[in-house]
Amino acid sequence: MLQRVQTIWLFFATATIFSLFLFPYLQVLNADGSAKALKVTGVYQTVGGQVVQTEAFLGLTIATVILGLIPFIIIFYYNDRKRQIKICYFAIAAILGFSFWLVQNAKQVLGNITLQPENYGIGVLLPSLAILFIILALRGIKNDEKLIKSADRLR
Repeated sequence: MLQRVQTIWLFFATATIFSLFLFPYLQVLNADGSAKALKVTGVYQTVGGQVVQTEAFLGLTIATVILGLIPFIIIFYYNDRKRQIKICYFAIAAILGFSFWLVQNAKQVLGNITLQPENYGIGVLLPSLAILFIILALRGIKNDEKLIKSADRLR
């Protein structure tokens, strides 16, 4: 049954991960006055009044697409709730690893720049928001599992 509340939460998790393509996770103003934004697709810099991609992150881009598809695929395992739960836990672990990868990538690109709170973009919050949505979906899946078990006891 696709019309369950966890379907909505998993869809929100998918949309949240895919929105990483829209929002930068770091924005830094260089010493020369040009702005630099880090997205999962690469480094974008203001050159001559135009925003230009100066470096591409192919691995991060592919990982983001795969990570965004995982919660969407979980939706269609509604007949196998135990598998849904296992894949949800895997998705949470994968998002945590992906977040660590984002941090390491930012350290590599930016070097020794000390970051201030105003340097962080919306993209920093999106992985944690996706984890929250998956946890809410897990709660719904477990409630369905309890309901099925209680209905089986009554038979």
